Amino acid sequence: TIPNHLISANVDEYPEPLRQYREQLEGRSMLVHRARMVDIECVARGYLSGSGWKEYVANGTICGIPLPPGLKESDRLPAPIFTPATKAQSGHDENIPFEEAAKAVGTKLANELRDVTLQIYGKAAAYAETRGIILADTKFEFGFVGNKLVLGDEVLTPDSSRFWPRATYKPGGAQPSY
Repeated sequence: TIPNHLISANVDEYPEPLRQYREQLEGRSMLVHRARMVDIECVARGYLSGSGWKEYVANGTICGIPLPPGLKESDRLPAPIFTPATKAQSGHDENIPFEEAAKAVGTKLANELRDVTLQIYGKAAAYAETRGIILADTKFEFGFVGNKLVLGDEVLTPDSSRFWPRATYKPGGAQPSY
């Protein structure tokens, strides 16, 4: 379990000056702790898709992690993998090997980020499966509130995750996405 940066999504609990904007804020905003964000994206992949597929076709790897030969696009990976990425200010984030992430944030923190990313992904993917949904991959961002590591930004949304309907899943090509 890891805490997150959320204080409240209830406009009644927002600072008084913000409450006058209730109609614009309600159901669309949240009040959060300011966090010092970690400068890497934490991606968990359970399926071979997107930029991971492109790298696999070119090199047989994702972020330097060797994968079995002969996988097809959208195949389920033997086990979920942690594939960190740089945070791009514009354009697409760039996948990096774990060693590069460890150099950027320190080995201890990189290990913690990998472990918590894969734990959250595992729980979310298992839950999605019970609803007929495949969670192919997802991205998390973490930061520090004081000295405490917290989960921040969006979590498990269609913007940060690739969700596929189980009923139509067929490896060998791109999948329809929610």
